Amino acid sequence: MSQTTKRALAQSLKHLMEQKPLEKITVVDISEDCGVNRQTFYYHFQDIYDLIEWIYINEAEKRLGEKTTYDTWQEGFLQILSYILNNRNFVRNTYHSVSREYLEHFLFQQMYRLLLGVIEEKAEDMAVRDADKQFIADFYKYAFVGLVCEWIENGMKEKPEAMTDRLSLLVHGTITGALERFRTDKKH
Repeated sequence: MSQTTKRALAQSLKHLMEQKPLEKITVVDISEDCGVNRQTFYYHFQDIYDLIEWIYINEAEKRLGEKTTYDTWQEGFLQILSYILNNRNFVRNTYHSVSREYLEHFLFQQMYRLLLGVIEEKAEDMAVRDADKQFIADFYKYAFVGLVCEWIENGMKEKPEAMTDRLSLLVHGTITGALERFRTDKKH
């Protein structure tokens, strides 16, 4: 029952965000749209920003799933872009509000998870320090999230498939190359 109520509150917030900016939406608005009282909202969430974070974690994170290998990272990236596109009003409204940090935090977490899986797989037979693998994942994470944020800022005009294909061409072989340069078992 608890998850059902949370999903209903999430749908109400998304519905309201199609009509007005996040800053103009109140807990009362969400509660009325959902058909529950304010106390029900506060039983599940501390505030609207807590609800936004829950939405990103529980809806979008499921899209990535286990697509964190070298052969599946493009599919994981495409799933994230597709979620953003399918929830365009919610994402754009979040992006253009004080709650933008929740979207960016979510994107950083998802990209890091996706990339670290690829890096761990590619480094399997290499002696590379964990700190260096994390550094490489951070580097690519910031590049990927930067591209996604610019895509959102520019109205999400490029098709997710085209963006994923271009990114795949760009990074092909570069992660392995970076790992090779950070190997501790070979001289450079």
